[in-house]
Amino acid sequence: MATAAVKYGGVRERIEAQMTRAQALRLRSLAEEAYQPSQYAGDLTFEEAERRINVLKAEIALADSF
Repeated sequence: MATAAVKYGGVRERIEAQMTRAQALRLRSLAEEAYQPSQYAGDLTFEEAERRINVLKAEIALADSF
């Protein structure tokens, strides 16, 4: 198991990794669509960006359901 963690990167590396360019573009787009531009920040971690993307997608889906 330890070999897999070294080969694929451990949890700490994934948590501390900076968000990807694709995440940044998606997050910025969703933040604008949800009228919440403060949700975008350029210095987010990979995990935080992913969490914000999921939350914004859920909020937009909820708003579209009305």
